[in-house]
Amino acid sequence: MDQIKHNYVEINGLKLHVAEIGSESLPAVIFLHGFPEIWYTWRHQMIAISNAGFRVIAPDYRGYGLSDVPAQPENTSFFDLVKDTASILDSLAISKVFVIGKDFGSMVGYTFAVFHPEKVAGVISLGVAFRPPGSGPHQAQLPEGYYINRWKEPGRAEADFGRFDAKTVVKNIYIIFSRSEIPIANENQEIMDLVDPSTPLPSWFTEEDLAVYGDLYQKSGFQTPLQVPYRILKSKVELPKQAPKHMKVEAPTLLIMGEKDFVFGLPGTAEYIRSGEVKKYVPNLETIYLPEGSHFIHEQFPDQVNQIILNFLNCY
Repeated sequence: MDQIKHNYVEINGLKLHVAEIGSESLPAVIFLHGFPEIWYTWRHQMIAISNAGFRVIAPDYRGYGLSDVPAQPENTSFFDLVKDTASILDSLAISKVFVIGKDFGSMVGYTFAVFHPEKVAGVISLGVAFRPPGSGPHQAQLPEGYYINRWKEPGRAEADFGRFDAKTVVKNIYIIFSRSEIPIANENQEIMDLVDPSTPLPSWFTEEDLAVYGDLYQKSGFQTPLQVPYRILKSKVELPKQAPKHMKVEAPTLLIMGEKDFVFGLPGTAEYIRSGEVKKYVPNLETIYLPEGSHFIHEQFPDQVNQIILNFLNCY
């Protein structure tokens, strides 16, 4: 971890943190995190991929980790993160990159690949198949207590999270999201109540890891993460004017799917992936399933995931 450098790039008046390792002359890989994650979620991958001969960067999104929090987090859009990704690569003089995303970071990566196909050598997603904007999983089939339905509601998560320190909130979310069951609270429960305080962390996530997350979420707070990805789901997706007519990911793409990831159990998701319907939008797609993989597959099985990633990167 001492080999990883920590730099900042200034974009639209915000200082965004970028963790980096590897020579500037090497092929580049950018890792895009999900929630409740930060750059540190890629710690295992950054070392392994750089040791294999790649330049690796892992930014914190605006409002996450060591990056600045926007003056008005509630106005942050999904496309701000896509534009930030492009600006980070431009500032680092990276003209071609492999994009690797996890959870909603996959959607940031996919969208970047749709808008900037000439800059993308390949795409790897952990846990999320590409869907054109507005055609996501069938959220309406899930009850009011589904965690996204709760977190979309302004003030609800703030009150729920506010009962605990940031470290406990992250711990609870890691425990909840590591399960194969879809996180759904009863009418008289909040999402944090789904975890008994005595429940231990997953075996692959240490107290030291949690301390890193807790410190940085204590710094950033949860307002931007609640806005993107959750609160933006309340509004209709407005595509930028330069959006391509056909929303397809043409780059070579790999989906690594944990079969015990709760996301895989969302209505219609497994069928969409297994049937090959997803290939209408990602024609050059390969899917690899890990039977015991959870939502945090890259932290749960780092060696296996690293090898799968390297096998893909070395093909292109």
